Amino acid sequence: MKLQNLRTFCLAIIAILYANTTFAQTTVESEIKNYDQGFRLGFGINGGLPTDNAYDWSLGGDVRLQYDLTKRASLTLTTGFTNLFMGKDENGVDVNDLGFIPAKAGFKAFIWEDQFYVLGEVGAGFAVTNGYDDTTFIWSPGIGYANKYIDVSVRYESYNTFKTDQVALRLAYGFDL
Repeated sequence: MKLQNLRTFCLAIIAILYANTTFAQTTVESEIKNYDQGFRLGFGINGGLPTDNAYDWSLGGDVRLQYDLTKRASLTLTTGFTNLFMGKDENGVDVNDLGFIPAKAGFKAFIWEDQFYVLGEVGAGFAVTNGYDDTTFIWSPGIGYANKYIDVSVRYESYNTFKTDQVALRLAYGFDL
């Protein structure tokens, strides 16, 4: 029940923020004509807290390719490695670390001063450590701040197959290609 409330809250925030961007359609259309589209590349580190007791914490790194459609809208592709560190299952038995490679595609919309954004990503997570061989569906809404080089964001990341979800902080360095 608690997890469902968190998911509903995240979706409501994204819907409200998205609705804010749709009111400025005429401005966005003029930006499309005057904006040089291009690629950005970012390298980030992630730390997170799982939403239940299956794992204690997480740490990872990622690479994100971003294609700017307009000054306020971008498509993203993200991959890397995330490790969920040992915790206990519902019976109190130690659970092995779980390392996985995420592969996600997403949409990033800048909603305030061309620096604050909302991001939604979906994809798969491929388990690669400690004998795990599961693949999970991942969806992750987030909010963040980005300038020319620095990107800081917080996201909720849900795993369909793994026995936990997480709230994670990402710190990244990015640049134009």
